[in-house]
Amino acid sequence: MVRAIELTEQHGGTVTVINVGPASNDIIIRKALAIGATDAVRVDAEPTDAYNTAANIASYAKDQGYNIIFTGKETIDYNGSGLGAYIAEMLDLPYISYATGLEMNGNTAVIHRDIEGGEEVCSVEGPFVLSAAKGLAEQRIPNMKGIMMAKSKPLTVIPPATSEARVQTVKFVLPPAKSGVKLIDPENMDELVRLLHEEAKVI
Repeated sequence: MVRAIELTEQHGGTVTVINVGPASNDIIIRKALAIGATDAVRVDAEPTDAYNTAANIASYAKDQGYNIIFTGKETIDYNGSGLGAYIAEMLDLPYISYATGLEMNGNTAVIHRDIEGGEEVCSVEGPFVLSAAKGLAEQRIPNMKGIMMAKSKPLTVIPPATSEARVQTVKFVLPPAKSGVKLIDPENMDELVRLLHEEAKVI
């Protein structure tokens, strides 16, 4: 979102924050307003999966005329990297993932992406959807002036357009607890080999 704010500072325009979630999210949304977003919309629904979240965002965004829709790299809720692609498909827009750099030249965006073994540079005409990777913008901390101004900025709450979900979370499982470190006497190679074979199972 910070890169979106930077672009409006350079070229003009507005930044709208869209969140799908309960009223407890409002405090986080207000922080986004405090660092420079123009307004905010919260879809009053408990997100059930990335598809459901994307469908609600796309339903609102389709008539708003946004030039760029930014999403996170993996999305906080489900960590599946699917949200941006879902939104782009639903809105029939180009999609660029994991952007580390973005510059605008009129309506054309030049986007940098880290790829295996190097960097990819691509260009796309707006509107488009982009997921942001680390490095796209520096973090901003709300100052007191921004916090006070955020109180007067609009935060619109709307009902969900859909409750359809494609994925159901069955359960969450924690990884097994790590055991303590075992120190083996350097003279006792037989014991070291035994532990590597029977416990660590690396040989």
